[in-house]
Amino acid sequence: KDRTKLLNKVGFEWGRCNEAWKRMYDELEIYVKEFGNTRVLRKFPANPQLGTWVCTQRQNYQKLLKGDPSSSMTEDRIHLLNKLGMEWKIPKGKVI
Repeated sequence: KDRTKLLNKVGFEWGRCNEAWKRMYDELEIYVKEFGNTRVLRKFPANPQLGTWVCTQRQNYQKLLKGDPSSSMTEDRIHLLNKLGMEWKIPKGKVI
């Protein structure tokens, strides 16, 4: 809450952040329709940015679970990603 207040105080534009997140979410939705899962390779040749973004979502989710205030993950985002079948943890040995 304090971080949000500080960002609001300096004029942070929340809409842009959400627009970028939604754009990548839409890319993931297309990926899931084509491949049937959310296991995007980190360096997915067709869309390298998507792989990095999915990895970042998993990291932010783990941060949220640990109470790390630097996490940008929200309950709304978790809900949306779960609708796509997000795999929050990839079993060891599965290279992504």
